Amino acid sequence: MSVVIIFLVPFLGTVLGAATVFVVKDKLSVGVEKVLLGFASGVMIAAAVWSLLIPSMELARENGQVEWVPAAAGFLLGMLFLKCLDELIPHLHLDGGEQEGLPVKLPKEVMMALAMTLHNIPEGMAVGVAFAGAYSGDGHLTMMGALALSVGIAIQNFPEGAIVSLPLYKEGLGRDKSFGYGVLSGTVEPVFGFVTAIFAEHVLGTLSYLFAFAAGSMMYVVIEELIPESQMGEHSNLGTMGAALGFVLMMVLDCVLA
Repeated sequence: MSVVIIFLVPFLGTVLGAATVFVVKDKLSVGVEKVLLGFASGVMIAAAVWSLLIPSMELARENGQVEWVPAAAGFLLGMLFLKCLDELIPHLHLDGGEQEGLPVKLPKEVMMALAMTLHNIPEGMAVGVAFAGAYSGDGHLTMMGALALSVGIAIQNFPEGAIVSLPLYKEGLGRDKSFGYGVLSGTVEPVFGFVTAIFAEHVLGTLSYLFAFAAGSMMYVVIEELIPESQMGEHSNLGTMGAALGFVLMMVLDCVLA
C-alpha cells in the first residue's frame, strides 16, 4: 500500500471541502454547520479510542509495562501540547469572538485559517503514529488500520475545509483566495504526519506513549473547540446527532478495515 496515499488522503478531504466554495452560493446554515462540527467531534473521539488509546495499552501490556501508564501519561502530555499551541498560535474562531494566542496583528482571514490549522495538527500526528505502528509491526495496527484512520479523518476534514472557505467567501474574500486559505489550513497534516512517523521510527520504545499523545492532542481540539461550537445557541441537538453519526462511522471503519 502506498505510503503517500495514507498521508495525503486526509489532506485531500480538506481540499475537497474547501472546493465547495465554488459550488455553494452562500455560507452554510447554522443547522448544517452544527451537524458537521458534531460529526467531526464524533470521528475524532472514536479515532482517539479505537485507533490510538487501545493500541497504546495493548502495546504497553505486550512490552511488560503497566498498560495504563503510557496511555495516561501520553494522553495528558498531548492535551498539554495542544494547550501550549493554543496559547501561542494567533487565531480567530468562526464565531467571530476575540483573537486567541499571541497578540499579533494579522488579517482576519489568516487568523480564521490558523484556527483550523490548529485543529489539523493532531490529526496529522495521529496518522503519522498509526503508520509508524503499522510499519514497525509493533503497534497492534495494520496498514489497513492506518488507512481506516486516514479515511476517517479525511471524511471529517471535508466539512472542516468547507467551514473555513465558505465563511471567508461570505466575508468578501474571492472564491479563489477562500479556497486557497482552506487548502493551506490542511497542509500541516501531511507535514506533521511525516515528522511524527520519522520520530516514531527512530524512538520505537516510546510508541505506546506516542499513540496516547496523539489521542490527547485530538481530544483537546474536540473538548476545547468542536463540541462547544456545535452546542452553542439553538439546535444543539443537531450537533449531538452529528457527533453520534461521526463516532459510529469511525468505529465501523476501524473495525472493518483494521
